[in-house]
Amino acid sequence: MPDSQTIDHGVPGLEQPADIVVDNWGIPHIRANTRHDVFFVQGFAAARDRLWQLDLWRKRGLGRLAADFGPGFLAQDRAARLFLYRGDMAAEWGAYGTPEAQSITEAFVQGINAWIALTQEQPDLLAPEFAAMGTRPERWDAADVVRIRSHGLVRNVLSEATRAQVIARADMETDLARRSIEPPWTPILPEGLDMRDIPAAALDVFKLATVRLDFSPDRLAATLDDAWRWTKVSDLGDVTAEGSNNWAVAGSRTATGRPILASDPHRAHALPSLRRIVHLTGPGIDAIGAGEPALPGVSIGHNGHAAFGLTIFPMDQEDLYVYETHPDDPDLYRYGDGWERMRTVRELVAVKGAPAQEVVLKFTRHGPVIHEDATARRAFAVRSVWFEPGSSAYFTSLAYLNATSPDAFAAALQHWSAPSVNQVYADRDGNIAWFTAGRTPIRPNWDGLLPVPGDGRYEWAGFHPLEDLPRSVNPARGFVATANEMNLPPDYPYQDRKLGFEWAEHSRTERIHAVLDAQPAHTVEQSMALQTDDLSIPARRLGALLAALPSDGDLAFGRDLLLGWDHHLARDSAAAALQEVWWSKHLRPALLDMLAPDPVVRALLVPGDTETLLALLEQPDHRLPDRDALLARTLVAAVADCRERLGPDASGWAWGRLHHGYFPHPLAPVAPLSPVAPGMRDVGPLPKGGSGSTPMAASYRLSDFRVTTGASFRMVVDVGNWDNSRAINAPGQSGDPRSPHYDDLAPLWAAGDYVPLLYSRDAVDAAARLRIRLSPR
Repeated sequence: MPDSQTIDHGVPGLEQPADIVVDNWGIPHIRANTRHDVFFVQGFAAARDRLWQLDLWRKRGLGRLAADFGPGFLAQDRAARLFLYRGDMAAEWGAYGTPEAQSITEAFVQGINAWIALTQEQPDLLAPEFAAMGTRPERWDAADVVRIRSHGLVRNVLSEATRAQVIARADMETDLARRSIEPPWTPILPEGLDMRDIPAAALDVFKLATVRLDFSPDRLAATLDDAWRWTKVSDLGDVTAEGSNNWAVAGSRTATGRPILASDPHRAHALPSLRRIVHLTGPGIDAIGAGEPALPGVSIGHNGHAAFGLTIFPMDQEDLYVYETHPDDPDLYRYGDGWERMRTVRELVAVKGAPAQEVVLKFTRHGPVIHEDATARRAFAVRSVWFEPGSSAYFTSLAYLNATSPDAFAAALQHWSAPSVNQVYADRDGNIAWFTAGRTPIRPNWDGLLPVPGDGRYEWAGFHPLEDLPRSVNPARGFVATANEMNLPPDYPYQDRKLGFEWAEHSRTERIHAVLDAQPAHTVEQSMALQTDDLSIPARRLGALLAALPSDGDLAFGRDLLLGWDHHLARDSAAAALQEVWWSKHLRPALLDMLAPDPVVRALLVPGDTETLLALLEQPDHRLPDRDALLARTLVAAVADCRERLGPDASGWAWGRLHHGYFPHPLAPVAPLSPVAPGMRDVGPLPKGGSGSTPMAASYRLSDFRVTTGASFRMVVDVGNWDNSRAINAPGQSGDPRSPHYDDLAPLWAAGDYVPLLYSRDAVDAAARLRIRLSPR
């Protein structure tokens, strides 16, 4: 490695010398001589790149923000503490399917703490955000990694509450415009519970516990007198937009005869990225891929024999319980034939610039109490798989890091709890497979679609065994592929098992399956092209409705532009700009106006369910008496809107002028408060194609078309020819703005490009940019 730089560190806690070889694209390749050191160095390297992110993740999850940032974060600290795992830690460590769960995590956090100690000796190594905010990183305990649950993806308590509110003011048919239900099913109304008893405020604490951390000058300046103003979350964004694509193609359908596996998880965009790529090499392990920086191991990648990738399989893993409380004692709730007392926990929360504050946490037998209404004598609690041992998000991936067969991989998934996932698998022996996994409650007498009374009549009866969940090994079709769609087999007994009824729209999966079916000799390049495919099925369906519209003026112009288009939401496409402005700013809102004249209900339906609304346009009923008039009126308005946004000459219109990737630094809103902060630059804007309905998922907020969720990480694995694999992770591998890898991958990501995911020692060494040599001290 003649062109690479070398850095030496003596590190307490390391057992033997180890190396971190950082390649041209910021991917660390860890080489250690003991099992302990593999994960110790992973934690050390993660902290070197992402310490500010890791420190915030821990303090947010444990409810320790107010100590650093003041009273404005006190309510969020209390909310987070409600959702910590508070059970037996021996049961917790024993639930992940590997006897090394605790020892691996202990080694991992020792590595994080070793980097923190090094920054105390060499302050210039500390991420600049700490100086900007006047804070210091805290040391980790292994339990911190698994006790924090509020960052994970489980479902569907938010939807339950919203459905109840819509039904209370309208009906179930109206609610389908918010969220379609599959397979066909009518929600079961629980006995003894009026949907009007579910107030909008019931989920405020839940939202506060799970929302991404944000800073503002007002919040940082808050005093104890107004600390509890910071309890509302104004916008969680489109939470249904988070999902993923994945597929595994058998060698019988590839150009080389080797399987190809692809995975691109869709999550909220952030700086730094939620995912981090790492290569772990040591005794008994040689795995590369992506995971969350605060977790040991990788959850999406390969181990030199088998590759694996995941998407969300949206099973229903939580419920909202509603209690009648005692008229003389609000801490008593009705259960069975009597009353049961809530468990009360009092904790002191450190607060910057003020005395520590006591917060009161209450729990029923089902979970944390998130709302109380003394006047109505109601209390609300959440029951979630989060509170079961072994439910730390993605942590069970440690159990399959060494899997080399479909059977071994399936055995590891026996312990998978959260989030519920579609796992795809491919190996050097030519096997491909699809497994669903996750801990899903058995609900004997209800379906999980609405809140239920907490009086004992609606109880979970254990969890579905893995054998109850669908899977497929080496299917005759020659590939497996998922995109969060309703993919239960046609003969699946969904009426009895009731795994879940809320799925992603079918647009992405329809396109993915069509492309793979048409490619009998699939290649890595074709997988990359499919991950970045911008064909919009909704645009094609809407285009089929346009031909009959009148041909005059702006209507003719808009109609002809869309009819002459290939339905690709390319970033340089004028028709794509018109299509998305029409759908998101005019046609879809107009449909919601018609379906929900009540403004309260109308607000609950936003952004609107794509499948339901498209089906109504294709087969209008009494609710849509003049479809063509609606199409014409809204299309004319969209043409005028595009002229105002993009100029009078349509030849200059381009979807990427509106639709853009943007990665704001977490401290961007408060940068003027510190002279150090301006160096912590945002990344973007980056012109982007696609939408939430294309395989290149790029969901955007309506206010300014900024992409909010999508695949910041993508991976395509050439199974058996590992160095031919490709990946991307935007905006970069590092969270330190001083690093060359802070934003170097963002332009490639925006253009749909990739970098090599190198695996062999020779290939890694040839691409090395930096070697960090660690020695025990």
